[in-house]
Amino acid sequence: MLKIKKLDLYILRNFILSLSATFFICLFVLLMQFLWRYIDELVGKGLEIHVLLEFFFYSSMTLVPLALPLSVLLASLITFGNFGERLELLAMKAAGVSLFRIIRPLVIFVFLLSIGMYFFSNDVIPRSQVKLWTLIYSMKQKTPEIDIPEGSFYSEIPGYNIYVREKDMNRNLLKNIMIYDISHGFENMTVTAADSARIQFTEDKKYLVLTLYSGESFENLKMQNELATSQNFPYRRESFDEKQIVIEFDSGFSKASENVAKDKYVAKNIAELHYAIDTIGRQKDSVQNIFAQRMVSMQNTKIADAQRNQSRVQNERQPVALSDSSLFSQLSENDKQFALRMALGEVSHIKNEMEFRMVEVSDLDYYIRRHQIEIHRKYTLPFACLIFFFIGAPLGAIIRKGGLGLPVVISVALFIVYYMIDNSGYKFARDGMWTPLEGMWLSSAVLLPLGIFLTYKAATDSVLFNVDSYFSVFKNFKQFIKRKNNDRRTEEQDRGGDRGL
Repeated sequence: MLKIKKLDLYILRNFILSLSATFFICLFVLLMQFLWRYIDELVGKGLEIHVLLEFFFYSSMTLVPLALPLSVLLASLITFGNFGERLELLAMKAAGVSLFRIIRPLVIFVFLLSIGMYFFSNDVIPRSQVKLWTLIYSMKQKTPEIDIPEGSFYSEIPGYNIYVREKDMNRNLLKNIMIYDISHGFENMTVTAADSARIQFTEDKKYLVLTLYSGESFENLKMQNELATSQNFPYRRESFDEKQIVIEFDSGFSKASENVAKDKYVAKNIAELHYAIDTIGRQKDSVQNIFAQRMVSMQNTKIADAQRNQSRVQNERQPVALSDSSLFSQLSENDKQFALRMALGEVSHIKNEMEFRMVEVSDLDYYIRRHQIEIHRKYTLPFACLIFFFIGAPLGAIIRKGGLGLPVVISVALFIVYYMIDNSGYKFARDGMWTPLEGMWLSSAVLLPLGIFLTYKAATDSVLFNVDSYFSVFKNFKQFIKRKNNDRRTEEQDRGGDRGL
């Protein structure tokens, strides 16, 4: 009994070490792919180190549910591949330990890991999503860092265009600079030219100070006399040895309120998602009831009475309905034309209202589906950890190759297949072609039989990658079909002989 416990600890230690290494590798790869999507929001903004670290941290937290299944697959492949390559797996089986007994501690560990991942996805991920999307929104609102190029106009400062012919990086000087101030409109533009200039920010990072040396400024003045002719243009010209221009330019980073991201479906736990689905469902029912009442009102001569007296009319005597055609035939030609125009206008109005209500209901259905998708996602990703373990562990025992060579290739290939199937199911569920249950559990339904098949093959020591065995099965199947055809021909010949007799 003690040896079995030591064996469990040995298997667990090898698996956890591989899982730790592969998890951080997978998380790093996914983080780089995520950062590439938002590289434009990070570069050129002059963000401080603590802001970037906060962004990396919350991005990593949101990517954990995607990195963990891949790391479980890779770690199980490496662990059992190493056991098979070092003949340790063969020694365990020779000692009478079955494959199911070998993987039992890992099954318990991965099961507990999946439960922990569920609580992580339900409690930690929504908070991380709120923090992350608040940061992304704040970074989008931040003004870019000042980086004036040489030989071209720089227009990132609102109300100003700046041209610099040459930059002296050693002395921190901008040479032959021209500044076009268009903050008061093009008609009242101010042009300033200087031999050199320096740029610096105030301590609170809210103002940009341009110190100009040896230059001139030219300014168009507003015309006070409205009767002034086009030949008279008042202006002001100024020469200076040193001049400072202060521009309001908030370059500091200010974090937005977290309310901008709290309404996102990815920022809610399961209880909040169910509450949101009920709320949106009631809104949808309300819209549909209003739409139904509108359609019923179209069949009554008085719309207000059709809605107001709906409960009372059941107890009253029904009036005799008049024929619309008889009423219309009694009208004059002008009244008929007027009635037709009114009817066409009413039909057009009802048509537009119907289209608007249909779009409104479609949007509400879309939001309901997105919330339902997030609920299923909190279950499918932890379940994917179990599936990938039952794929990786028996596959590693079969191929008997450890390290980061063949296991990495197989893991990446399987994960790409899983990602493609999962993404396709997600899109089908998002667009309403499938239900969220069908779309989000499609990848699990496809890969679960593969895990069961590989586990059975590894437990029974069946040949999996021997091509001759598959050719043998195909050959036996071909011979079986041929024998059936021969038997059928023999029976037909016997029947023909009986008819001849």
